[in-house]
Parts: sequence; structure tokens; C-alpha cells
Amino acid sequence: MEHIAQTVVVPKIKKKSQLASILHRYRKNRLAVLGLLIFLVLVFMAVFANFIADYDGQAITQNVRNRYMAPSAEHIFGTDALGRDVFARVVFGARISLSVGIVTIMFSLTVGSVIGAAAGYYGGKVDNTLMRIMDVFLAIPQTLMAICIVAALGTGTFKMLIALSIAQVPQFARIVRSAILSVKGQEFIEAAKAYGSSDVRIILRHIIPNAMGPIIVQATLSVATTILNITMLSFLGIGVQAPTPEWGSMMSEAKGQLRNFPYLVTIPGIFIALTVLSLNLIGDGLRDALDPRLKN
Repeated sequence: MEHIAQTVVVPKIKKKSQLASILHRYRKNRLAVLGLLIFLVLVFMAVFANFIADYDGQAITQNVRNRYMAPSAEHIFGTDALGRDVFARVVFGARISLSVGIVTIMFSLTVGSVIGAAAGYYGGKVDNTLMRIMDVFLAIPQTLMAICIVAALGTGTFKMLIALSIAQVPQFARIVRSAILSVKGQEFIEAAKAYGSSDVRIILRHIIPNAMGPIIVQATLSVATTILNITMLSFLGIGVQAPTPEWGSMMSEAKGQLRNFPYLVTIPGIFIALTVLSLNLIGDGLRDALDPRLKN
């Protein structure tokens, strides 16, 4: 009796890439997805502000005949003490807050990454010197440091950006250093050294990409903190200067009319809260999605 050999074909199971796994875990977090949607709406509003409202005609130009108009079909969020449209000022205020917040974090992350990478990779005297300098800056609260730098440089959006960037550098240097120390001693780093790769190549191509998880999460959360600091400095009158619309300066201008016209304070306050909330939700979602212990 002849036996016919049969070949059993086992279907190959396609393994998810690391990025696909991260996105899958992120989508499972409904609050993180909600935060991302809110943030994307705010970014859309900031990018296309010129198409949504008229900067010169509504956000800047004063018209005392229309002062303190209640929210209506013509003025969705009403008008302020100078007759300017609050909706237009909120829309263009989003552009200022988001752009300054993101640029600030990009600058401080870049500088902090260089300092933290050098300290973590070389260690020894380099590590001690750089980290002791960072400790001096960390001993001063970020808000107080930003106020002192703005007071020294003068008021203005660009000077505020510099002040906030300098204040954020130490925390990124610390985080990058810790992340690099966690991967520096692994085998693939030793293999890269044995292959003859330069220190710069090892740091940029092997160490930092494998330590990006906590850095990305901290950068996302820091944008929220920076936006709050922008609001605080503008509220105190040492940040964004009039007539440029900014949420903190809008609240500062209307604080005396909180009892009679509460919408002038609550509306920009709601947008500040939504922005910070969305970024915190995104940061929490990224932290869970990037955690290798949660792999499916």
C-alpha cells in the first residue's frame, strides 16, 4: 500500500512592526484618542486662523461702539472692552500659545539632549560637571527662572520664548541622561564600538533612538506646562504684549470685569484648560503605548 506524503502548509503569521504595535496600544486608550482629537482641532484652528477669522478687522481693530456685546450670532463669544471680537482673538491666541509652546520645547529638548547625551555617554568628570551645572538651574523653580530671565531681557514674545526655553533645558538634560544610562551598557552598543563607529554616530544612531520613549512623553507633557507658563507671564504683563491676542493677556485685560462680563475670562480659560488637558491625555497615552511591558 502506497503512502502519499502530504505537505502541510502552515500560514505565516505576519508580525506587527514596533510602530504598528505602539499605534494599536494607543488607539485602545480612549482618553488618549480623545485628547489627540481635541489637540488636532486646536492645531487646525491655529494653522487656519486667517481663514476662520479676520485678524486686522476683528482681533485688533478697536470699535468702542461694540464694546461688551454679549455672545450672539454676529459675535459668537461676544466682544471685549475695546469692541474687539473675542472669538477672533481666541482663534489667533491659539496660534501664539501653541507655536511658542512647541518651539520652546523643541529648542530646550535639542539643547538638553546634547547636554544629557554627553553626560550619560562619557560619564566621569564630564557627567559631574554638566550635571552639577544643571542642578544649579534645577534649584530654581522654572516659573521664577522664566520671570527673572524675562525681567533681565525685557518683555516680548521672542524674549519670553528664550526665557522659557532656558528654564526647560535642565529637566530634559536629566531625562536624556537617565535614558542613555539605561541603554548604554547593552550589547548592541558594545558591538557598535567594536565595529569602529564614532561616539557621535553611536549616540545619534543607536542610543537616542532606543531611549526616545520617556523623552517623547516628557516633551508632550512639557508643552502643556510651557503653555501654562506663557499664560502666566502674559497675565502678569511680561509675556506677549498688546495688541497681540493671547489667552493669558485676554484674561488679564478682563479680570476687572469678571463679575459683570464673566465670558471674557471664562472663554479663554476654557481653551487653556482644553489645551493642557488634551496634551496631558496624549502624554499619558504615549507613556502607556511606549511601555514595552504592555506589549500584546
